[in-house]
Amino acid sequence: MIGDDTTPTAAVPAAGRPSAPRTGETRRPGTPARRASGSTAVAPRTGAFPVRPPVVSQGSAARFAERARARRRLAWRQILIAAGVVAVVGALAWLLLLSPVLALDAEQVEVTGAGTVVAVDQVRDVVDDEAGTPLPRLDTGALRERLLDVPGVRDATVSRTWPRGLTVALVSREPVAAVPESNDVVAQAQGDETLDAGGFALVDMDGVKVGRADAPPEGLPVVEVPVGDARILAATLGVLESLPADLRADIGQVSAGTQDTVRFTLRDGATVEWGSAQDSALKVAVLKALRAAPETAGSARYDVSAPTMPVVG
Repeated sequence: MIGDDTTPTAAVPAAGRPSAPRTGETRRPGTPARRASGSTAVAPRTGAFPVRPPVVSQGSAARFAERARARRRLAWRQILIAAGVVAVVGALAWLLLLSPVLALDAEQVEVTGAGTVVAVDQVRDVVDDEAGTPLPRLDTGALRERLLDVPGVRDATVSRTWPRGLTVALVSREPVAAVPESNDVVAQAQGDETLDAGGFALVDMDGVKVGRADAPPEGLPVVEVPVGDARILAATLGVLESLPADLRADIGQVSAGTQDTVRFTLRDGATVEWGSAQDSALKVAVLKALRAAPETAGSARYDVSAPTMPVVG
């Protein structure tokens, strides 16, 4: 109207309310209204979103199944390997410890070193007790101890000869001297109270009686020492042990009043003043030189008790 000073104005939407659609703007049903510029209003949630289940393809399922089969095959393989190892160990244990494959055969036992005084039959009797025992189970140490009880055995070595044999190497107590049985040194050493005054005890290097004889065997010297003195007998036998075999074979008799006054009587009748067991190698060399030299060969007496100053008479 003319003369009216009021001007029409657009309506201002209330705060928090959605504005009316603009001219020419359409809004789809179900679509939230556009927020006004600078507005902080958030559209309300209508509820939790649904979780979709994982989708497994046919290829993934096949791979899972193949892996499971591989694990089962590996487990069975390990079980079979363990069972095989147990079977092999059991078979070896039976073969080595129980079966007759490696059992000792008495016919395959070899005995050496019996010498002249050890009865081989007695040695074999001891070994035959172990016949049929598998070699891995055979106690060679215990067998050796039993062999040392055989008369005349000084030492023994027992070794296996595969697959079913045994080797017994003996060190026999060979006699080196004949001692009159009237000398009770031997009786005291052996505990023998039934000595024949007319016989001879055959003793080895250790003074152990290994036999007897009515007369001194050829090649063995007769030892004469004070009755009952084992120390002098041991010293005399020690001197004989230090001599070479050829010189020992030339000795017919050995006598001693003390440990340092050993004397030999050679088979040709000459005497040798030997003295103690010291410097035996030098004494042997000096005596051989004196007996070989033209000036002293055939002498009746050789004194080598002081080998650097020998005396010939």
